[in-house]
Amino acid sequence: MATTFYNEMTDAKGKVRPHYAAYSTWLKDMPDEKLAQKRAEADELFHRNGITFAVYGEDEGTERLIPFDIVPRIIPANEWKTLSAGLVQRVRALNMFIRDIYHEQSILAAKRIPAEQVLKNTQYRKVMHGVDVARDIYAHIAGVDIVRAGEGEYYVLEDNLRVPSGVSYMLEDRKMMMRLFPRIFSRYKVAPVDRYPDMLFDTLRSVAPQGVVDPTVVVLTPGAYNSAYFEHAFLAQQMGVELVEGQDLFVDDGHVYMRTTQGPQRVDVIYRRVDDDFLDPTVFRKDSVLGVAGILDVYRAGHVTLTNAVGTGVADDKSIYPYVPEMVRFYLDEEPILHNVPTFMCRKKDELKHVLAHLPELVVKEVHGSGGYGMLVGPTASKAEVEKFRKVLEAHPDHYIAQPTLALSACPTFVANGVAPRHIDLRPFVLSGEQVQLVPGGLTRVALREGSLVVNSSQGGGTKDTWVLEA
Repeated sequence: MATTFYNEMTDAKGKVRPHYAAYSTWLKDMPDEKLAQKRAEADELFHRNGITFAVYGEDEGTERLIPFDIVPRIIPANEWKTLSAGLVQRVRALNMFIRDIYHEQSILAAKRIPAEQVLKNTQYRKVMHGVDVARDIYAHIAGVDIVRAGEGEYYVLEDNLRVPSGVSYMLEDRKMMMRLFPRIFSRYKVAPVDRYPDMLFDTLRSVAPQGVVDPTVVVLTPGAYNSAYFEHAFLAQQMGVELVEGQDLFVDDGHVYMRTTQGPQRVDVIYRRVDDDFLDPTVFRKDSVLGVAGILDVYRAGHVTLTNAVGTGVADDKSIYPYVPEMVRFYLDEEPILHNVPTFMCRKKDELKHVLAHLPELVVKEVHGSGGYGMLVGPTASKAEVEKFRKVLEAHPDHYIAQPTLALSACPTFVANGVAPRHIDLRPFVLSGEQVQLVPGGLTRVALREGSLVVNSSQGGGTKDTWVLEA
Protein backbone atom coordinates (compact mmCIF):
# COMPACT_ATOMS: atom_id res chain seq x y z
CA MET A 1 0.00 0.00 0.00
CA ALA A 2 1.47 3.35 -1.02
CA THR A 3 2.37 5.84 1.69
CA THR A 4 0.19 8.93 1.60
CA PHE A 5 1.89 12.29 1.68
CA TYR A 6 0.84 15.90 2.01
CA ASN A 7 0.57 17.58 -1.37
CA GLU A 8 1.25 21.28 -0.87
CA MET A 9 -0.76 22.31 -3.94
CA THR A 10 -3.85 20.08 -3.74
CA ASP A 11 -5.80 18.46 -0.92
CA ALA A 12 -6.79 14.79 -0.63
CA LYS A 13 -9.77 15.38 -2.95
CA GLY A 14 -7.62 17.04 -5.60
CA LYS A 15 -8.89 20.53 -4.85
CA VAL A 16 -6.29 23.27 -5.25
CA ARG A 17 -5.34 24.91 -1.96
CA PRO A 18 -6.20 28.64 -1.79
CA HIS A 19 -2.62 29.93 -1.77
CA TYR A 20 -1.87 28.00 -4.99
CA ALA A 21 -5.08 29.01 -6.82
CA ALA A 22 -3.70 31.75 -9.07
CA TYR A 23 -0.56 29.77 -9.86
CA SER A 24 -2.53 26.61 -10.64
CA THR A 25 -4.65 28.49 -13.16
CA TRP A 26 -1.54 29.93 -14.78
CA LEU A 27 0.18 26.52 -14.84
CA LYS A 28 -2.77 24.83 -16.58
CA ASP A 29 -2.53 27.36 -19.39
CA MET A 30 1.21 26.82 -19.82
CA PRO A 31 2.09 24.08 -22.37
CA ASP A 32 4.73 21.53 -21.36
CA GLU A 33 6.77 22.55 -24.40
CA LYS A 34 6.92 26.12 -23.12
CA LEU A 35 7.95 24.95 -19.65
CA ALA A 36 10.66 22.75 -21.17
CA GLN A 37 11.92 25.71 -23.16
CA LYS A 38 12.05 27.88 -20.04
CA ARG A 39 13.89 25.19 -18.10
CA ALA A 40 16.48 24.87 -20.86
CA GLU A 41 16.88 28.64 -20.82
CA ALA A 42 17.44 28.54 -17.05
CA ASP A 43 20.08 25.82 -17.39
CA GLU A 44 21.90 27.82 -20.03
CA LEU A 45 21.88 30.98 -17.92
CA PHE A 46 23.03 29.15 -14.79
CA HIS A 47 25.85 27.54 -16.74
CA ARG A 48 26.87 30.82 -18.37
CA ASN A 49 26.96 32.55 -14.98
CA GLY A 50 29.05 29.78 -13.43
CA ILE A 51 26.38 28.74 -10.94
CA THR A 52 27.70 25.25 -10.37
CA PHE A 53 28.29 22.70 -7.64
CA ALA A 54 31.58 20.83 -7.42
CA VAL A 55 31.30 17.06 -7.26
CA TYR A 56 34.08 14.82 -6.05
CA GLY A 57 34.88 11.37 -7.39
CA GLU A 58 32.74 11.50 -10.51
CA ASP A 59 34.06 10.66 -13.95
CA GLU A 60 32.25 13.36 -15.84
CA GLY A 61 34.19 16.24 -14.30
CA THR A 62 34.49 18.31 -11.20
CA GLU A 63 31.47 20.56 -11.60
CA ARG A 64 27.82 20.31 -12.55
CA LEU A 65 24.67 22.39 -12.43
CA ILE A 66 22.31 21.84 -9.55
CA PRO A 67 19.04 21.00 -11.33
CA PHE A 68 16.65 23.94 -11.05
CA ASP A 69 12.92 23.32 -11.06
CA ILE A 70 10.78 26.07 -12.53
CA VAL A 71 7.66 25.30 -10.45
CA PRO A 72 7.87 27.32 -7.20
CA ARG A 73 7.02 26.17 -3.72
CA ILE A 74 4.42 28.55 -2.20
CA ILE A 75 3.99 29.15 1.55
CA PRO A 76 1.10 31.27 2.88
CA ALA A 77 1.81 34.20 5.21
CA ASN A 78 0.24 32.64 8.32
CA GLU A 79 2.35 29.50 8.04
CA TRP A 80 5.51 31.51 7.55
CA LYS A 81 4.74 33.61 10.62
CA THR A 82 4.75 30.48 12.78
CA LEU A 83 7.76 28.99 11.03
CA SER A 84 9.89 32.13 11.37
CA ALA A 85 9.00 32.57 15.04
CA GLY A 86 10.00 28.95 15.68
CA LEU A 87 13.28 29.36 13.82
CA VAL A 88 14.24 32.49 15.75
CA GLN A 89 13.38 30.75 19.02
CA ARG A 90 15.41 27.67 18.15
CA VAL A 91 18.52 29.54 17.01
CA ARG A 92 18.44 31.76 20.11
CA ALA A 93 18.41 28.65 22.31
CA LEU A 94 21.21 27.00 20.31
CA ASN A 95 23.43 30.06 20.70
CA MET A 96 22.77 30.12 24.45
CA PHE A 97 23.61 26.42 24.64
CA ILE A 98 26.93 26.84 22.83
CA ARG A 99 27.93 29.72 25.08
CA ASP A 100 26.93 27.73 28.16
CA ILE A 101 28.90 24.59 27.35
CA TYR A 102 32.07 26.67 26.86
CA HIS A 103 31.48 28.60 30.10
CA GLU A 104 29.30 27.68 33.11
CA GLN A 105 27.93 24.39 31.69
CA SER A 106 24.73 24.93 33.67
CA ILE A 107 22.61 22.69 31.44
CA LEU A 108 25.05 19.84 32.06
CA ALA A 109 25.09 20.46 35.80
CA ALA A 110 21.29 20.34 35.76
CA LYS A 111 21.54 16.97 33.96
CA ARG A 112 19.20 18.12 31.23
CA ILE A 113 21.74 16.83 28.69
CA PRO A 114 24.23 14.03 29.48
CA ALA A 115 27.62 15.71 30.00
CA GLU A 116 29.52 12.97 28.16
CA GLN A 117 27.45 13.59 25.02
CA VAL A 118 28.83 17.12 24.93
CA LEU A 119 32.28 17.00 26.48
CA LYS A 120 33.36 13.82 24.66
CA ASN A 121 31.89 14.91 21.35
CA THR A 122 34.50 15.18 18.59
CA GLN A 123 33.15 18.63 17.71
CA TYR A 124 33.60 19.99 21.25
CA ARG A 125 36.65 22.27 21.15
CA LYS A 126 38.37 22.47 24.54
CA VAL A 127 40.42 25.43 23.29
CA MET A 128 37.19 27.46 23.33
CA HIS A 129 36.45 26.90 27.02
CA GLY A 130 36.23 30.25 28.79
CA VAL A 131 36.61 32.24 25.57
CA ASP A 132 34.26 35.22 25.29
CA VAL A 133 33.02 36.01 21.79
CA ALA A 134 31.33 39.15 20.48
CA ARG A 135 27.72 39.50 21.68
CA ASP A 136 27.92 35.90 22.99
CA ILE A 137 26.94 34.74 19.50
CA TYR A 138 28.44 31.56 18.09
CA ALA A 139 26.15 30.56 15.22
CA HIS A 140 25.85 33.80 13.26
CA ILE A 141 24.55 32.01 10.17
CA ALA A 142 22.31 28.98 10.72
CA GLY A 143 20.72 26.82 8.04
CA VAL A 144 17.87 24.89 9.65
CA ASP A 145 16.40 22.03 7.61
CA ILE A 146 12.61 21.89 7.84
CA VAL A 147 10.32 19.14 6.57
CA ARG A 148 6.56 18.92 6.43
CA ALA A 149 4.59 15.77 7.06
CA GLY A 150 1.02 17.00 7.05
CA GLU A 151 -1.39 19.89 7.56
CA GLY A 152 0.61 22.41 9.60
CA GLU A 153 3.02 19.68 10.69
CA TYR A 154 6.47 21.20 10.24
CA TYR A 155 9.46 19.45 11.81
CA VAL A 156 13.11 20.37 12.18
CA LEU A 157 15.18 17.66 10.53
CA GLU A 158 18.59 19.07 11.46
CA ASP A 159 20.46 22.22 12.45
CA ASN A 160 23.41 23.31 10.30
CA LEU A 161 25.62 25.62 12.34
CA ARG A 162 29.17 25.11 11.08
CA VAL A 163 29.36 26.37 7.50
CA PRO A 164 25.78 26.10 6.18
CA SER A 165 25.57 26.48 2.42
CA GLY A 166 22.89 27.03 -0.20
CA VAL A 167 21.81 30.63 0.32
CA SER A 168 23.29 31.70 -3.02
CA TYR A 169 20.99 29.24 -4.79
CA MET A 170 18.02 30.69 -2.91
CA LEU A 171 18.91 34.13 -4.28
CA GLU A 172 19.75 32.98 -7.80
CA ASP A 173 16.59 30.85 -8.04
CA ARG A 174 14.50 33.93 -7.29
CA LYS A 175 16.33 36.05 -9.85
CA MET A 176 15.86 33.30 -12.42
CA MET A 177 12.11 32.99 -11.78
CA MET A 178 11.63 36.74 -12.06
CA ARG A 179 13.53 36.73 -15.34
CA LEU A 180 11.71 33.76 -16.85
CA PHE A 181 8.19 34.47 -15.60
CA PRO A 182 7.89 38.18 -14.74
CA ARG A 183 4.11 38.31 -15.27
CA ILE A 184 3.23 35.62 -12.72
CA PHE A 185 4.77 37.77 -9.97
CA SER A 186 2.11 40.40 -10.68
CA ARG A 187 -0.55 37.90 -9.56
CA TYR A 188 1.10 37.35 -6.19
CA LYS A 189 2.57 39.46 -3.42
CA VAL A 190 5.75 37.41 -3.02
CA ALA A 191 7.96 38.55 -0.13
CA PRO A 192 11.41 39.56 -1.42
CA VAL A 193 14.62 37.75 -0.47
CA ASP A 194 17.12 40.05 -2.17
CA ARG A 195 17.90 41.84 1.10
CA TYR A 196 19.84 38.84 2.37
CA PRO A 197 23.36 40.01 1.35
CA ASP A 198 22.77 43.38 3.07
CA MET A 199 21.39 41.64 6.16
CA LEU A 200 24.39 39.30 6.20
CA PHE A 201 26.83 42.19 5.87
CA ASP A 202 25.12 44.10 8.69
CA THR A 203 25.16 40.98 10.84
CA LEU A 204 28.89 40.47 10.27
CA ARG A 205 29.69 44.13 11.01
CA SER A 206 27.60 44.01 14.20
CA VAL A 207 29.82 41.31 15.73
CA ALA A 208 33.14 43.07 15.17
CA PRO A 209 35.65 43.06 18.04
CA GLN A 210 35.02 45.57 20.79
CA GLY A 211 36.11 49.09 19.92
CA VAL A 212 36.19 48.55 16.14
CA VAL A 213 33.93 51.19 14.58
CA ASP A 214 34.38 50.50 10.86
CA PRO A 215 35.29 46.80 10.62
CA THR A 216 36.96 45.19 7.63
CA VAL A 217 35.04 42.04 6.68
CA VAL A 218 36.33 39.23 4.44
CA VAL A 219 35.03 35.86 3.25
CA LEU A 220 37.54 33.04 3.78
CA THR A 221 37.26 30.21 1.25
CA PRO A 222 39.16 26.91 1.02
CA GLY A 223 39.59 27.69 -2.69
CA ALA A 224 38.14 27.15 -6.12
CA TYR A 225 37.93 23.37 -5.76
CA ASN A 226 35.54 23.52 -2.81
CA SER A 227 32.02 22.32 -3.59
CA ALA A 228 30.48 25.65 -2.54
CA TYR A 229 33.10 27.97 -4.07
CA PHE A 230 30.52 29.66 -6.28
CA GLU A 231 28.63 30.66 -3.15
CA HIS A 232 31.74 32.01 -1.43
CA ALA A 233 32.57 34.22 -4.40
CA PHE A 234 28.94 35.22 -4.88
CA LEU A 235 28.43 36.36 -1.28
CA ALA A 236 31.73 38.27 -1.20
CA GLN A 237 30.77 40.05 -4.40
CA GLN A 238 27.25 40.81 -3.19
CA MET A 239 28.53 42.25 0.10
CA GLY A 240 31.35 44.16 -1.58
CA VAL A 241 34.09 42.52 0.50
CA GLU A 242 37.25 40.63 -0.35
CA LEU A 243 37.22 36.89 -1.01
CA VAL A 244 40.42 35.49 0.49
CA GLU A 245 42.20 32.19 0.95
CA GLY A 246 44.36 31.27 3.91
CA GLN A 247 47.54 32.30 2.08
CA ASP A 248 46.14 35.84 1.72
CA LEU A 249 46.04 36.34 5.49
CA PHE A 250 48.73 36.39 8.18
CA VAL A 251 49.03 37.08 11.90
CA ASP A 252 51.28 39.81 13.26
CA ASP A 253 51.43 41.49 16.67
CA GLY A 254 48.18 39.93 17.86
CA HIS A 255 46.04 40.82 14.86
CA VAL A 256 45.08 39.33 11.50
CA TYR A 257 46.14 41.12 8.32
CA MET A 258 45.26 40.74 4.66
CA ARG A 259 47.89 41.10 1.97
CA THR A 260 46.92 43.82 -0.51
CA THR A 261 48.69 45.71 -3.28
CA GLN A 262 48.74 48.72 -0.95
CA GLY A 263 50.32 46.73 1.87
CA PRO A 264 48.90 44.86 4.89
CA GLN A 265 45.34 45.69 5.94
CA ARG A 266 43.94 44.65 9.29
CA VAL A 267 40.96 42.27 9.17
CA ASP A 268 38.30 42.38 11.88
CA VAL A 269 35.58 39.92 10.87
CA ILE A 270 36.13 36.71 8.93
CA TYR A 271 33.12 34.91 7.47
CA ARG A 272 34.93 31.63 7.21
CA ARG A 273 33.81 28.77 5.00
CA VAL A 274 36.68 26.61 6.26
CA ASP A 275 35.99 23.86 8.80
CA ASP A 276 37.47 24.04 12.30
CA ASP A 277 39.99 21.29 11.62
CA PHE A 278 41.64 23.25 8.82
CA LEU A 279 41.49 26.71 10.35
CA ASP A 280 44.77 26.93 12.27
CA PRO A 281 47.58 24.42 11.63
CA THR A 282 49.23 25.33 14.94
CA VAL A 283 46.17 24.10 16.87
CA PHE A 284 44.19 21.69 14.72
CA ARG A 285 45.40 19.75 11.67
CA LYS A 286 49.08 20.46 11.20
CA ASP A 287 48.93 19.52 7.52
CA SER A 288 46.30 22.14 6.68
CA VAL A 289 47.22 24.70 4.05
CA LEU A 290 43.73 26.21 4.02
CA GLY A 291 43.88 28.18 7.25
CA VAL A 292 46.03 30.79 8.95
CA ALA A 293 48.77 29.92 11.46
CA GLY A 294 48.15 31.63 14.79
CA ILE A 295 44.64 32.85 14.03
CA LEU A 296 43.14 31.07 17.02
CA ASP A 297 45.33 33.05 19.43
CA VAL A 298 44.08 36.28 17.88
CA TYR A 299 40.52 35.01 18.08
CA ARG A 300 40.79 33.95 21.71
CA ALA A 301 42.23 37.37 22.55
CA GLY A 302 39.16 39.04 21.02
CA HIS A 303 41.03 40.82 18.23
CA VAL A 304 39.16 39.15 15.36
CA THR A 305 35.69 37.65 15.00
CA LEU A 306 35.20 34.33 13.25
CA THR A 307 31.76 33.51 11.91
CA ASN A 308 30.60 30.97 12.63
CA ALA A 309 32.54 30.57 15.86
CA VAL A 310 34.99 27.75 16.45
CA GLY A 311 33.24 24.90 18.24
CA THR A 312 29.70 25.45 17.00
CA GLY A 313 29.71 21.97 15.46
CA VAL A 314 28.90 20.31 18.76
CA ALA A 315 25.42 21.87 18.63
CA ASP A 316 24.53 20.59 15.17
CA ASP A 317 25.82 17.09 15.79
CA LYS A 318 23.00 14.59 15.32
CA SER A 319 23.64 13.09 18.76
CA ILE A 320 22.83 16.50 20.29
CA TYR A 321 19.82 17.18 18.05
CA PRO A 322 17.33 15.22 20.25
CA TYR A 323 18.03 17.64 23.11
CA VAL A 324 17.31 20.94 21.31
CA PRO A 325 13.68 21.14 22.53
CA GLU A 326 15.04 20.79 26.06
CA MET A 327 17.44 23.68 25.37
CA VAL A 328 14.48 25.88 24.45
CA ARG A 329 12.77 25.04 27.74
CA PHE A 330 15.95 25.41 29.81
CA TYR A 331 17.29 28.69 28.44
CA LEU A 332 14.12 30.48 27.31
CA ASP A 333 11.53 28.98 29.63
CA GLU A 334 9.29 28.46 26.61
CA GLU A 335 7.76 25.51 24.85
CA PRO A 336 9.30 24.82 21.42
CA ILE A 337 7.28 26.21 18.52
CA LEU A 338 8.94 23.78 16.10
CA HIS A 339 9.30 20.13 16.96
CA ASN A 340 11.96 17.55 16.27
CA VAL A 341 11.42 14.38 14.34
CA PRO A 342 11.13 11.53 16.91
CA THR A 343 14.64 10.15 17.27
CA PHE A 344 16.14 6.92 18.58
CA MET A 345 19.65 7.22 20.01
CA CYS A 346 21.39 3.99 19.10
CA ARG A 347 23.95 4.41 21.91
CA LYS A 348 21.09 3.48 24.27
CA LYS A 349 20.68 -0.30 24.41
CA ASP A 350 16.89 -0.37 24.51
CA GLU A 351 16.60 2.09 21.64
CA LEU A 352 19.22 0.19 19.62
CA LYS A 353 17.21 -2.98 20.12
CA HIS A 354 14.14 -1.26 18.71
CA VAL A 355 16.08 0.13 15.75
CA LEU A 356 17.58 -3.24 14.85
CA ALA A 357 14.12 -4.83 15.01
CA HIS A 358 12.61 -2.21 12.70
CA LEU A 359 15.57 -1.37 10.47
CA PRO A 360 13.68 -1.69 7.13
CA GLU A 361 11.19 0.94 8.35
CA LEU A 362 13.65 3.59 9.60
CA VAL A 363 16.10 6.19 8.39
CA VAL A 364 19.47 5.74 10.12
CA LYS A 365 22.04 8.55 10.07
CA GLU A 366 25.63 9.01 11.16
CA VAL A 367 25.81 11.54 13.99
CA HIS A 368 28.64 13.37 12.20
CA GLY A 369 27.37 12.74 8.67
CA SER A 370 26.13 15.27 6.14
CA GLY A 371 25.16 15.61 2.49
CA GLY A 372 23.03 12.47 2.50
CA TYR A 373 26.08 10.22 2.94
CA GLY A 374 26.53 7.50 5.58
CA MET A 375 22.81 6.88 5.98
CA LEU A 376 20.28 4.13 5.41
CA VAL A 377 16.79 4.84 4.10
CA GLY A 378 15.22 1.57 5.19
CA PRO A 379 12.04 1.54 3.07
CA THR A 380 13.96 2.08 -0.18
CA ALA A 381 16.97 -0.11 0.66
CA SER A 382 17.42 -3.70 -0.53
CA LYS A 383 17.54 -6.56 1.96
CA ALA A 384 21.28 -6.86 1.34
CA GLU A 385 21.82 -3.17 2.06
CA VAL A 386 19.79 -3.40 5.26
CA GLU A 387 21.76 -6.41 6.51
CA LYS A 388 25.08 -4.81 5.63
CA PHE A 389 24.10 -1.68 7.54
CA ARG A 390 22.89 -3.78 10.46
CA LYS A 391 26.43 -5.10 11.00
CA VAL A 392 27.86 -1.58 10.92
CA LEU A 393 25.25 -0.41 13.40
CA GLU A 394 25.88 -3.29 15.77
CA ALA A 395 29.61 -2.58 15.69
CA HIS A 396 29.34 1.19 16.29
CA PRO A 397 25.90 2.01 17.70
CA ASP A 398 27.07 5.28 19.27
CA HIS A 399 27.82 6.63 15.77
CA TYR A 400 24.17 6.57 14.71
CA ILE A 401 20.67 7.84 15.36
CA ALA A 402 17.48 6.57 13.75
CA GLN A 403 14.18 8.20 12.86
CA PRO A 404 10.86 7.05 11.44
CA THR A 405 10.47 7.58 7.71
CA LEU A 406 8.37 10.70 7.37
CA ALA A 407 5.97 10.98 4.47
CA LEU A 408 7.60 14.23 3.34
CA SER A 409 5.33 16.74 1.71
CA ALA A 410 5.46 17.00 -2.05
CA CYS A 411 5.26 19.92 -4.43
CA PRO A 412 4.43 20.02 -8.17
CA THR A 413 7.70 19.67 -10.09
CA PHE A 414 8.44 19.77 -13.80
CA VAL A 415 9.96 16.39 -14.71
CA ALA A 416 10.38 14.38 -17.91
CA ASN A 417 6.72 13.34 -17.97
CA GLY A 418 5.37 16.82 -17.25
CA VAL A 419 4.32 18.24 -13.88
CA ALA A 420 4.27 15.69 -11.05
CA PRO A 421 4.68 15.76 -7.25
CA ARG A 422 8.17 15.31 -5.81
CA HIS A 423 9.28 15.34 -2.18
CA ILE A 424 10.83 18.52 -0.76
CA ASP A 425 12.42 20.11 2.28
CA LEU A 426 13.25 23.71 3.19
CA ARG A 427 16.43 25.33 4.48
CA PRO A 428 15.78 28.87 5.80
CA PHE A 429 18.85 30.90 6.80
CA VAL A 430 18.77 32.57 10.22
CA LEU A 431 21.16 35.44 10.96
CA SER A 432 22.20 36.30 14.52
CA GLY A 433 23.89 39.61 15.21
CA GLU A 434 22.43 42.72 16.76
CA GLN A 435 19.15 40.92 16.22
CA VAL A 436 18.01 37.46 15.11
CA GLN A 437 16.35 37.68 11.70
CA LEU A 438 15.76 35.91 8.41
CA VAL A 439 14.43 36.70 4.97
CA PRO A 440 11.00 35.21 4.18
CA GLY A 441 11.77 31.97 2.43
CA GLY A 442 14.75 29.73 2.07
CA LEU A 443 16.20 27.11 -0.20
CA THR A 444 13.65 24.47 -1.17
CA ARG A 445 15.41 21.26 -2.17
CA VAL A 446 13.57 18.67 -4.21
CA ALA A 447 14.15 14.95 -4.70
CA LEU A 448 13.84 14.69 -8.48
CA ARG A 449 13.69 10.91 -8.62
CA GLU A 450 10.15 9.58 -8.20
CA GLY A 451 9.61 8.24 -4.71
CA SER A 452 13.01 9.42 -3.46
CA LEU A 453 13.24 11.19 -0.09
CA VAL A 454 16.88 12.30 -0.50
CA VAL A 455 16.95 15.94 -1.55
CA ASN A 456 20.67 16.67 -1.18
CA SER A 457 22.31 18.15 -4.28
CA SER A 458 25.22 15.74 -3.78
CA GLN A 459 22.72 12.91 -4.15
CA GLY A 460 20.98 14.15 -7.29
CA GLY A 461 18.47 16.55 -5.76
CA GLY A 462 17.50 19.90 -7.24
CA THR A 463 16.29 23.28 -6.01
CA LYS A 464 13.26 25.47 -6.55
CA ASP A 465 12.23 29.01 -5.69
CA THR A 466 10.34 29.44 -2.39
CA TRP A 467 7.54 31.99 -2.42
CA VAL A 468 6.35 33.30 0.93
CA LEU A 469 3.19 35.27 0.38
CA GLU A 470 2.83 38.62 2.05
CA ALA A 471 -0.27 39.10 4.19
